[in-house]
Amino acid sequence: MNKVTLSFPGLGIEKFVLDPVAFWTVHWYGLIIVVGMVLAFLYATWRAKQLNVKSDHMLDLALFLIPCAVIGARLYYVLTTLGEGGYHSFLDVIAIWNGGLAIYGGVIAGVITVFAVCRYKKLNTLDILDCIAPGLILAQSIGRWGNFVNGEAFGAVVAEGSPLYFLRMGVISPMSMEKFGDAMMHFVHPTFLYESLWNFAGFLLLHFFYKKKSFSGEVVLWYATWYGLGRMMIEGLRMDSLMVGPFRISQLVAFVCFIGGAACIITKRILDHKKKKNIV
Repeated sequence: MNKVTLSFPGLGIEKFVLDPVAFWTVHWYGLIIVVGMVLAFLYATWRAKQLNVKSDHMLDLALFLIPCAVIGARLYYVLTTLGEGGYHSFLDVIAIWNGGLAIYGGVIAGVITVFAVCRYKKLNTLDILDCIAPGLILAQSIGRWGNFVNGEAFGAVVAEGSPLYFLRMGVISPMSMEKFGDAMMHFVHPTFLYESLWNFAGFLLLHFFYKKKSFSGEVVLWYATWYGLGRMMIEGLRMDSLMVGPFRISQLVAFVCFIGGAACIITKRILDHKKKKNIV
């Protein structure tokens, strides 16, 4: 993968070059993703202990969840970019070290895995999902910096001198260069940064809200609502969105997550309120 030339003129940071390879053949992208996964696992295990769920159960869950989520994230990305013609061999398909993981595919595969493992181990699936959700959005916040190192997840071109913070893209992947041409050399929105900050704020909110949840599954619903709202807005700024015709796939899915999560929370709270009134 080519080196990336970057700068943040809005922050007074001049041009510098990033090499996506950390050492030997190990890429920063992979290392950053692993750090996010480890922190998410530790957080979920800590929360699960408060529910008297053994650490061994969470370790068993992680052994299935992490590989399934990675496969799901890559499969989702590959299926939605087949039309770009960037896959000429099986190695191209599995080359996650060059980027190309779609979080929605990982979440879908992850939820299915959690349901299956919890059913086998006779654990409360919604409670376990609540334990996982805050750590997941923290991992997403960290993972966006893997996109930064790879020169991915950038936004639309903006005018030089704008009060916004900018990310100046150098040479990145051949697929992106072919798609966007010399737009890579202009000032663009650092959407990876926007989403990283949004997700970290979401982690703090979910962390402090956790003990105030009123029903099992509420935390994961708030995750879907918060992440969906942020991704829906930020995705509209990106130049490298996965597309289906004129539509941005991630923006549509984010809208569904936002509306669906909010609707479920409101409906559940209304039903619980009515139930309490009837009991009184």
